Amino acid sequence: MADKEIHDVIMVGAGPCALTAAIYTTREDIDTVLFEKGVIGGLAAVTDWIDNYPGFVDGISGLDLSDALYKQAERFGAEIRLGEVTEIIDEGSMKKLVTTDGDIYAKSVLVATGSDYKKLGIAGEKEYYARGVHYCATCDGAFYRDKRIVVVGGGNSAVQEAMFLTKFATHIDLLVRGDSMRASEILQHELEKHKEKITVHLNTTTDEIVGENNVVTKVVGTDTTSGQKIEIETDGVFVFIGLLPNTQFLASSKIELDEIGMVKTDSNLQTSMPGVFAAGDVRAGATMQIASAAGEGATAALMIRKYLEDHERGVIAPPSPATMSAT
Repeated sequence: MADKEIHDVIMVGAGPCALTAAIYTTREDIDTVLFEKGVIGGLAAVTDWIDNYPGFVDGISGLDLSDALYKQAERFGAEIRLGEVTEIIDEGSMKKLVTTDGDIYAKSVLVATGSDYKKLGIAGEKEYYARGVHYCATCDGAFYRDKRIVVVGGGNSAVQEAMFLTKFATHIDLLVRGDSMRASEILQHELEKHKEKITVHLNTTTDEIVGENNVVTKVVGTDTTSGQKIEIETDGVFVFIGLLPNTQFLASSKIELDEIGMVKTDSNLQTSMPGVFAAGDVRAGATMQIASAAGEGATAALMIRKYLEDHERGVIAPPSPATMSAT
């Protein structure tokens, strides 16, 4: 393979998880290349303001945090390429990655492509993203202290996040498209305890998010039982209709995924393909927080270092199916 491009580790994605992992690997002289098909920093880079990342008393913009992580990883020698990995092929001690730059090889791989929030696809959603439209209550709920909020969704996450948001909001309108909630009975029972603050609107679609002067002012929907349009005044909209893990490129790799397409790993963050690791928001059981993604990146880097050391000694053991977990 003398004529092949080979690296110690290739990281797919360049969000906080992969950038943190790259800081660790490059500091130990592990040859590291990152591939990012979108924005360096991932979802964090397009988050307006991050108030809960440790070490920043007054918060930090998502773009500034991403830029700092990028510069730190680059300072230690990480190479970041703008391109897309379309397939990972197991060739034993080497993994072949099919990319938009051609085929390259790695002794180990970190999948850190993250997940994206499912979108409503309605007018106003994109225009007011991070300026009144949000997909993470833990990240952005505190901005809505003593304000009104609309929450869209009828599943477990929507109910859980709506109840969490009662810590801040004066009132929450929960818009559910169907004629019943999809959330578990236990959560629906818990929701009843918050009926003074949360109004549930069944059979209600979310059609448009309206604002003035770059501020969200109302949501326009439809009562599907009567066909009548409704308008709900609000200061912000939180959408919880599911996640879309960025794992489409793994479809032919035989790397084990869970029922929604997130990557299963063992306790060492190794996937069902030996030498391929996964961490951050793409991993089954992830908490979808920037701080925890960075922490998993550090852990993955340490596991990769151990794997490479074992690889050199010829003592590679495959991940145990018994330890593969979706949680």
